[in-house]
Amino acid sequence: MSVTMVTHTGSCHCGNVRFSVRAPSELEVWRCNCSICTKKQNLHFVVPRAHFTLAPGSAAHLTTYTFNTGAAKHTFCSTCGVQSFYTPRSNTDGVGVMPHCIDSDTVTGTVYRDFDGQNWEQHIESSGIRNRSKE
Repeated sequence: MSVTMVTHTGSCHCGNVRFSVRAPSELEVWRCNCSICTKKQNLHFVVPRAHFTLAPGSAAHLTTYTFNTGAAKHTFCSTCGVQSFYTPRSNTDGVGVMPHCIDSDTVTGTVYRDFDGQNWEQHIESSGIRNRSKE
């Protein structure tokens, strides 16, 4: 099965935070049921950090929230509050990107995977999510 890689572009609501990300045209999107993902309805796909580029000037508009272990870095626009990407606890070497923040017409499909974040320690190794941030 061949995977078509494309460059997606996206942004927050106000446009102060813009990015590009190299990822498959058909996205593997994770649904997590941990406390913060449930509250935010945090659907995301994971890519290696090297595949993600923050546009010049965007970093000045970012704010970061952390809790619990502090491993996850929940970044969001300080103007409009939209989280268009973040560093997941499961993939600190990668980036979790919100598919609903992709502005380009480059997504050809979406496959959803569930992650049991309420039982993170028991589920992390069997989920396969850690491999998504590897080259």
